[in-house]
Amino acid sequence: MSPEDPRADDPRTEDPRTARTKGRLRDSLLAECADRPLAEVSVSAVVRRAGVGRATFYLHYEDLTALAVDACADVVHAAVDALHAWQTGPSPLPPARPPAALAGFLAEAADRAPLYRTLLLPGGGGPLGRRLHRELRARARAERAAVGAPHPELVASAVAAAFTGVLADWLHEDIRADPETLADHLWRLLLALHRAIGPDGGPKAARTR
Repeated sequence: MSPEDPRADDPRTEDPRTARTKGRLRDSLLAECADRPLAEVSVSAVVRRAGVGRATFYLHYEDLTALAVDACADVVHAAVDALHAWQTGPSPLPPARPPAALAGFLAEAADRAPLYRTLLLPGGGGPLGRRLHRELRARARAERAAVGAPHPELVASAVAAAFTGVLADWLHEDIRADPETLADHLWRLLLALHRAIGPDGGPKAARTR
């Protein structure tokens, strides 16, 4: 399986007992982070709340940062799904307005901004930023390639970088906007990137999907 295949992080490919244990650890970490920042959370507190031993923790995760990235996997999948929520019919072209799921995703992300800010650094860096960029790029590239849109690698990288960077800067409050306004601006930006490069590599409008 390719390292850029989103299925590489799919918990459904895990042994059920492993998946349950990791699920308890993820839930425990998120509960601990509801009251304090990740830097103040200890492995002892996480395993105590999860009802597992320290040895079990280290069997699955190198450290709390690795667990936090895994615990935040849902935000990555939610972001990808929100951006493609418009794909409910046969039309190959996205609408001019963003799907409602995008603003909903942003509102939910804002609720966990303190945790996400420790993993998604300004500009889109950090472990969560890398994971988000990877999955968005893989999805965009596959969709452009499937419909014969030009330069899928280039455009997919631009789309993933733009979304990840804007999301990170917004969560760090470098961008001021409510979720609905940001969803609208992001949607127009991503559509422009998809349409920017035509078959000849120049700035001709291209069929995006």
